[in-house]
Order: sequence, then C-alpha cells, then structure tokens
Amino acid sequence: MNSRTTSLDAVLDGHRRHVSDGMGRMLRMLGAPIEASSLGCHVFDEHGERYLSCGGNGVFLLGHGHPRILNAVLDQLRKRSLATHLLADPTIVEAAATLAEYAPAGLDHVTFTNSGAEAVEVALKLARVSGRRRIIAMDNGFHGKTLGALSVTGRDRYRATLGPLLPGVVHVPFGDLPAVRWLLADGEPTAVIVEPVQAEGGVRIPPPDYLAGLRRACDEADALLIVDEIQTGLGRLGTPWGCAEAGVTPDILLAGKILGGGVVPVGATIASAEAHSPLDRDPFLHTSTFGGNPVAATAAMAALSVLRDEDLATRSGELGARLLPAIRTAMFAGCPGAVREVRGRGLLIGIEFDSARTALAMTRALLRRRVIVSHTLGANEVVRLTPPAILGEADIEWLLTALGGAAEEIGGRG
Repeated sequence: MNSRTTSLDAVLDGHRRHVSDGMGRMLRMLGAPIEASSLGCHVFDEHGERYLSCGGNGVFLLGHGHPRILNAVLDQLRKRSLATHLLADPTIVEAAATLAEYAPAGLDHVTFTNSGAEAVEVALKLARVSGRRRIIAMDNGFHGKTLGALSVTGRDRYRATLGPLLPGVVHVPFGDLPAVRWLLADGEPTAVIVEPVQAEGGVRIPPPDYLAGLRRACDEADALLIVDEIQTGLGRLGTPWGCAEAGVTPDILLAGKILGGGVVPVGATIASAEAHSPLDRDPFLHTSTFGGNPVAATAAMAALSVLRDEDLATRSGELGARLLPAIRTAMFAGCPGAVREVRGRGLLIGIEFDSARTALAMTRALLRRRVIVSHTLGANEVVRLTPPAILGEADIEWLLTALGGAAEEIGGRG
C-alpha cells in the first residue's frame, strides 16, 4: 500500500474506533482524502493536492484563514484567550457593539454563543420567558440538533427517535403565509421562527412578500418574530441580511457560520430591547462558559471589519448572479434528465437532482475534480454550493469546468 492509503486507512479506522463508524464509512464511500491545510479559496490534502472550497456548510464566505482575521486572533491568543467572568471584559462589549451596528436598526442587544444551535436555544428561551410558549416553525426548516433547536427543525428524520421534544411547536409549510395567519388568529401567545432561505432544506426560496407578510402578521397578533440567519446572513445571499433585503426587522435575529470569519466558531442572538429584556432582568437566564470568549469576540470583530472593508456582501451578489445561470447551463446540458432545478440567491446555490443517489454521484464526481461541496441535511437530493466571495477568475473557471465535466459524467457522456 502507498503512504496515502496507509495514512487514510489509519484516519478512517480512527473514525470507526473513536468518532463514528458511520462517518468513517461515508468518507470511504466518497473517496475523501485527508484534509491537511487550507488557505483562501483552497483546501489541501496531505500530499499538497489543491481543492476548491465550495462547501463547509456555509462557513467560508471570507475564505479560509483570512490574514486579517487570523492575525487578530493570534494577537488576542497571546494576550488573553479566555475570560474569568468576574472581571469586566471590554472585548465582548466591543464585539457586541460592532455586531449591533452591522445588524438592522433596533437590534442592539447581543448574546454570543458557541454555535448557531445555541443561538436558537437563547431565542427559544426569550420567547418562553415572555409568555410565548407556542412556536410556529416551518416544515423542512433547519435550526440545529440540540433538543430545543431540534424541536423547531422541520425534518422528522432527525426528530423521530428523540421525542418527546419541546411541547407547543407547530410546523406549517414554508412560504404559506395564510397558514401562519390562521394559527395566530386564535390569540395564543406565539413566536414564529423562519429562515429567509431554507439552506439545509434544499435552498428553498419563499415568495417575494413572505417575510414582510410574516412581520405584519406577527405585529397584528403581538407575536415574536425570530429570523434565523445563521447560514444566510452576513453576506451569503448577496446582502448583509436576507431579512433586511425584504424590508423586515425581526424581534430576534440569529447569526453564526460566517461570523467567526472561517477561523473560530461563533454564534450570536441579536435582539430588540423588548425581546432581550428578560436577560437584562436576570443575566443568568442564559450563560455560557465559552460563549463570547475574547478569541471568538476578536474573530467576530475582524470578520465584520473584513465584510465591510472588502464589500463582500455586494461581491457575493455579483458572483451569484454570474454563477447561477452558468451552473444551470452546465447542469441541463450535461445531464438534463437527472436535474430537476438549479436555484439560489447570492452564493447559496442548490442543484436538485432526481434522487439522493444521483446527488451523491455528483458529489463524488466533483470531489474527483477536486471541488468540495456540501451535503444537504434536509434534502438529500440537493447538492449545495457555498463558495467564498473571494473567488478569482481561475477559481470560477475551475468550478464551472468541474461542474460541466461532472454533469456529463452523470449523464453518461463523460
């Protein structure tokens, strides 16, 4: 056996023994190499082979290891990496102010978390303590896999064996405003949670007036509106926030993924003064040993600075407008019988195939062409592309050539 096989076998055996046998089997089936390093738009395996990063579950809009973010984090690590929680911490205050300034007007209160799922948990706590114990969530929505977040995730596959989950959660079809209005009409204190685009749900895009209609319906019923932008926010859709593009300011906005700049995990719950008031009265309603730690707070500030200075939300929109029609052309030319639809906003693009098996074949075909994409948790028939907004011309050509070649292979002509 060559060194790659020996090394890869050792890693996969380690998965089987100590991490997850299922994950190890999946990696072997994909033919995945060992991820050794990453920089910019690229990931490198243990032999230095370069891969184009268009996956990572939406984290890497700013690329891998952006030097400004990495240097800021390294400087903070040398000074103070974790907080005592007894002394005043200026870093988390500065980071919260920076994020509030980037958020839609009126959302001035920030609770930093370690992940998107934890940010959802904070939002659900704020809803419940305000008396809104019924939650309206959307079919096929995805908000995380902790028990609270899973309760509002609209995918039975991840919920079926873990019940009972939180009571009072009602799921309605995504995009169906009348269904929400009908439920709110009974006057029961309620919170509504929604994504501007369902990313893990298969890049599902609602009707144009959907978010604005939800905002009006919530205002009329005194319901709390929670908008989950953990994957769609901070430039991914070609705008700073998907809800703001729709003219909507929620009561609670959730952020994550991109917030750590592709360097450090960071999540955040951003709330209006009224929605946040329970945490003002009792700051111990939600605490986290590591949430908003100095390194994470520094990464968030640096990421927001890069987003602004390099205007990456605009760049995301421009790249998406260029890539989406080109990807449609490549897919329908190469394997027309296997593709149902290509859809997206900004640099969140989904290719829906006729089956999960075809989507897996496309993922493997792209990996052989050294392009990394994302599996879609809520729609196995969808291959999801979330490339960085810093793609260069050579990267764009690489991506489109790989997609065209993979489509022809799937279509039996490659």
